[in-house]
Amino acid sequence: MSLVLGIETSCDETGIGIVRGSTLLANVISSSMEEHARYGGVVPEVAARAHLEAIEPAIRAALAEAGVTLADLDAIAVTSGPGLAGALMVGVGAAKALALALDRPLYAVNHLVGHVGADVLRDDGTALELPTVALLVSGGHTSLLLVRDLTSDVELLGETIDDAAGEAFDKVARLLGLPYPGGPHIDRVAAEGDPAAIRFPRGLTLPKDLERHRYDFSFSGLKTAVARHVERLRDAGQEVPVADVAASFREAVADVLTAKAVAACQDLGVPRLLLGGGVVANARVRALAEERAAAAGVSLRIPPLALCTDNGAMIAALGAQLIAAGHAPSALDVSADSTLPVTHIQA
Repeated sequence: MSLVLGIETSCDETGIGIVRGSTLLANVISSSMEEHARYGGVVPEVAARAHLEAIEPAIRAALAEAGVTLADLDAIAVTSGPGLAGALMVGVGAAKALALALDRPLYAVNHLVGHVGADVLRDDGTALELPTVALLVSGGHTSLLLVRDLTSDVELLGETIDDAAGEAFDKVARLLGLPYPGGPHIDRVAAEGDPAAIRFPRGLTLPKDLERHRYDFSFSGLKTAVARHVERLRDAGQEVPVADVAASFREAVADVLTAKAVAACQDLGVPRLLLGGGVVANARVRALAEERAAAAGVSLRIPPLALCTDNGAMIAALGAQLIAAGHAPSALDVSADSTLPVTHIQA
């Protein structure tokens, strides 16, 4: 089994992971989230500079955690896209340097497929059954995939046509005076609220929308509806029931995400659903997914929560799977691609 070091720098987290086959040896994450908090969102240039500062210490920490040296590595894997261009360049540049200096093969892989690959690192001994529908929900991506083969056959069923779910959480949190990042804070506040207090819209769920966008998502209208509701209350001099607004907003997001994901499983005859991405940490999304999957006879898999957010371990895992499947390495002139399609598993 190959010993692979994975590098993930697609957004605001510098992730370095080391795996041997499907066994996790190290998972080090250095986040620049606090630096972005003052701006209320990720600033690409700040993220890229933070990666430059964090990447070497993170690599050293991962090697120490795994108890291996650079000379022990069999291959280097790196996220080449999609993501923030400047941030991706830092990771790709570091991976190329390591591959060249160590004379090791380089595997440039897709960030989104990496989230699916995280599932092979489960410590419960159960293997990922394919095909599976995968719902990936994060700050920058909301995608519904059909994964027939992790290393060679991934189909995009649908994606967000505007804001990603994570972006909507951040924007609504700002409206409610909650800190960045919005997801955890809305989750915390929503626990005290009534999810049925306000009926916020469910984007792209009307019959006319489902004809063209059955598996697509839209959260821009939901965000606007929350903003208008809050503005009306404030203009009328009324107190904003933050907990109820947060709970109702969270329910709308979870409702759409889980309904479309389970519908895809039923439509395609695939009784398996995998969740990935940082928003999967949201308690209501997980609970509603479990409830609806069980009712539909669909088995639900959620990778360890530590591996749901962006991390290098999932990239190393996907690299190891590519090696095991006999795929040739990527060329050393591979470049970062901020819009890399999910169908391109390896660049």
